[in-house]
Amino acid sequence: MRLARSRRTAAAIAAAAVITPALLVPSNAAAAPATPAPTADTSEAQGLPIPDVDHAPDVQPEVLESLGALTPALIGSVATRDSDGKVNTALLAQVRRLADNPAVPAEAQEVWKSLIDFIGEPGAKEAAKTFELEASPAAKKDDAPNIPTGPNKPKIQQFLYPTIGVGCMPGGNSVGMALATAGPQPAPAPGPKRGQAGFVYTSLGTGPALNSARKLTVAWLNIDNGRTGQQTLKPNPKINATKGPGTFTAVVNTGRGRVVSTIYGTVTTKTKGKRVSCTIAPTIGTAII
Repeated sequence: MRLARSRRTAAAIAAAAVITPALLVPSNAAAAPATPAPTADTSEAQGLPIPDVDHAPDVQPEVLESLGALTPALIGSVATRDSDGKVNTALLAQVRRLADNPAVPAEAQEVWKSLIDFIGEPGAKEAAKTFELEASPAAKKDDAPNIPTGPNKPKIQQFLYPTIGVGCMPGGNSVGMALATAGPQPAPAPGPKRGQAGFVYTSLGTGPALNSARKLTVAWLNIDNGRTGQQTLKPNPKINATKGPGTFTAVVNTGRGRVVSTIYGTVTTKTKGKRVSCTIAPTIGTAII
């Protein structure tokens, strides 16, 4: 039963990424909004590293298209276990060969190699090291990757690449950024507990997030315990709720282990006095929970 469910969720992750090429604007279109837009209110960000629109990363549509094309093969290698019930290394090797194709943009190659390593033996060793550090009181301050500096900063794990929200700004697009947090910690509110993951998606340059019947979804797969699921990300009253940018969050019972996830669907915000709904090109993340 669990294996069948894992395959269904893996299929959902792969299907979400396949949507990417159909959403993308032409390669010469700008990913960032064409007009000035509100910036993140750091007092409302819970210490999360959410940049303002002026510091949004560049997003290349051809990179997103390439990532979307390779996703089904990679997710299939996660869902199809070998005879010992482990991640199928032969299938991972096939995906690595696909990623090494010179036609694949260099940025996309880096993302895929990182994801393949996370799913394979290097990721398993990193997870084991993380859990070992958590068990050591002396190492509590250094027990997870990507820890921002400063007091009370959340431990975060950024998604592998930024994405595009098509038409999220009047007359333009929005760069989207996603991250995961591993509990226990307070962000995103109300805070994931141990064995839970917090997911955060921000549509840079937009106004505050709004509830909508059109959903923004995270589909996730825990490689190590076999758990899978899908959950809606919703506006969070404690993060950028007044001025924006539109920020959506979810807290998920993934259990501990390596989690691969994708965020896809529709973002709805109040931007420049208007209610705006737009579809995002899916983005993929990895996290040790």
